[in-house]
Amino acid sequence: QVQLVESGGGLVQPGGSLRLSCAASGSIVSIFDMGWYRQAPGKQRELVATISSGGSTKSADSVKGRFTISRDNAKNTVYLQMNSLRPEDTAVYYCNANVVSHAIGYVRAYWGQGTQVTVSS
Repeated sequence: QVQLVESGGGLVQPGGSLRLSCAASGSIVSIFDMGWYRQAPGKQRELVATISSGGSTKSADSVKGRFTISRDNAKNTVYLQMNSLRPEDTAVYYCNANVVSHAIGYVRAYWGQGTQVTVSS
């Protein structure tokens, strides 16, 4: 079984910064794309950014120039550096990873439990 654990969320003022981390553990064979999604109250979950195993990145237009996704393959960890935060960035942020595990034997998506980010003065 594979688990994803997020950390780094919290309360920050507009214009501030936060760095989210997500570490994968378990019977992992390989990890392909990883990403961050977010869900605000009353809204559907939306893509924030993704990164391939080779380091290619994509991000939503709403966060381009402010958020940066990165990963450390040796640690099975993905990061999201968030700068110039705005109140509309307030949401629960979820980590996602596409993983091949020994238990299942084919690629499937796993999700973290979510971490709250609140941007408010």
